[in-house]
Order: sequence, then structure tokens, then C-alpha cells
Amino acid sequence: MEVSPTLWVLTIVGLAALIAVDFFIGRKPHDVSIKEAGIWTGVWIALAGLFGLGLFLFGGGQPAGEFFAGFITEKSLSVDNLFVFVLIMAKFAVPSQYQQRVLLIGVLIALVLRAVFIAAGAAILASFAWVFYIFGAFLIYTAWKLIQEARADEEDEEFEENKLLKAAERRFGVADRYHGTKLWIEENGKRVMTPMLVVMLAIGTTDVLFALDSIPAIFGLTQDPYIVFTANAFALMGLRQLYFLIGGLLRKLVHLSYGLSVILGFIGVKLVLHALHESGVHVPEISIPVSLGVICGVLVVTTITSLRASKKQAEAEAAAAESGDASKDSVEA
Repeated sequence: MEVSPTLWVLTIVGLAALIAVDFFIGRKPHDVSIKEAGIWTGVWIALAGLFGLGLFLFGGGQPAGEFFAGFITEKSLSVDNLFVFVLIMAKFAVPSQYQQRVLLIGVLIALVLRAVFIAAGAAILASFAWVFYIFGAFLIYTAWKLIQEARADEEDEEFEENKLLKAAERRFGVADRYHGTKLWIEENGKRVMTPMLVVMLAIGTTDVLFALDSIPAIFGLTQDPYIVFTANAFALMGLRQLYFLIGGLLRKLVHLSYGLSVILGFIGVKLVLHALHESGVHVPEISIPVSLGVICGVLVVTTITSLRASKKQAEAEAAAAESGDASKDSVEA
């Protein structure tokens, strides 16, 4: 799809305006209710739907299909980010009323960093078609790694700060407590970071690790930088509200890693087939409608099986607790 510089500017200005409105509404620190999170999650999804509809009306079915496939893929992969966000919030003991501000700034940092990744990825793919083989192989490897991690069932997860974050803490120092929403304070005559700034940087820079698989994944669905960027933007900007909406449900999505591994593996195969096709090999290519159907189908099945497995586990734990109480009563008797 041909995208003029004017459309790029208008899109970025529009997204910036939406972010400003979001920031203005949530500028006062407060605990986010399920109702508020649900309303704003619906708003961001509706905005993404309207944007996709606009692409359909002015660009045709192909760009719109690529956008929706990319948006759903990025949204599903971003849910996996929320597990790490929960760990970060716990590690830094972020007060509940400040969590939405932390997520807003952290997600903005992540969006800027992803824009850099997208620009670099688009430039590389435009110059070297063989990179599709690397992206495809990397996604298949990531899919296998996700399965291995899911089977390991690591319960004692803990967030580890990356080297960039540790270097910033050593260089500037960190205050021993939160000072409202302030990012810098004067302490003993020295300007130091507050824990608020540290946790924002933690969320923003940690997302870079997730971008290493999500960016190749969406380039497997579309090579249009405009669609890649907008799909990422809409997926990330609604992530803050999604955190508060499904925070309690995250632990119930026990099969999420398996579902994401299937999606990444599928897109990896799609990329390899596309690379072979570009090399002149006559192989079938996977269309966008098929990709969209597979992605949605996998997410639906994963959600259903996860909720069923969580329900059975809860029932088993309840039965075990009742059995333990009965045994204790008989011993006491």
C-alpha cells in the first residue's frame, strides 16, 4: 500500500493525540477499577477496528486483512508481556495507585523502541530478501523454546534487571522510596532517580526482548512498515488497561505459551515459504485470510482449554484441602 509522508504525519499526530487524551484522563494517580479498565480496553479495541475499517475503505481488503492479522497477533503476544509486568510491579513494590502511570510511560518507551526496530527491519528486508529465512527460522526456534519453557513449569519466577537498567542505577543512584509521581529528586545534594523512573525504564526496556519475536512475527504477515507500525501501536497502547482488566485471569491462561508457540511456529513456516517463493521455488504461500483464521482459532482453543484446566486444578485443590481438614479433625478427635 502506498503511504504518503502526509499520511504518516497525520497518523503519528493522531496517535499522539489519543495518547495525550489517555494521559489527561488518567493523570491523577488512583486505583483502576475493573469497570474503568473494561471500558478503556473496549475503546482501544474499537479504535483499532475503526482504523482497520478505514484501511479497508481506502486501501482495500488486503491491507485491512494484514492489519487485523498483525493487530491480533501483537495483542496476543503482548498478553505474555503482562506476566513479566506483574513480576516487575511486585519486585519494585509499586503502589497500586501509581501503577497506571508507570505502565503508560513504560509502554510509550516500548513504542518508541519498537518504532526503531520496525524501521530497521523494513530497511533490511527491502535490501536482503534472504533475511526472511532468518526471521522464519528464528520464529520456529522461539516457538520450540516457548514449549520447552511451558513444560518446565517454572513457578518461582523472578524479574531480573537488564544490564542497561543496572548501569543507570549505578550511574545516577536510586532513592530509597517513592515520592509520588516524581521521577527525579534531590537527595544529600545529589540528583537521583526515584523508584518510579526505574520501574518505567524496566517495563520499557524489557519490552525490547519481546519485540525480538513479535516484530519478525508481524513482518511474516505483512511487509508494509505502515501496517506493522500501526498494528504495534494499537496493540501496545491498550496494554495498560488490559493489565488491570485481566490481571487476575493471567494465572488461569495456563496454555497461553502453547498457543503462542503454535502461532509463532505457523508464521515462521509462512515466512520460510515466502522466502522460497521469492527465490523462485514454486511452493504454496499462505494467504492472509488463512493466517487470520489460524491465529484466531488457536487463541480461542487456547483460552477454552486454559480455563477448563484451571477450573479442574481449582477443584482438585479444593478437594485436597477438604480431605486434609477431614484428616486433621479425625486426628484431633
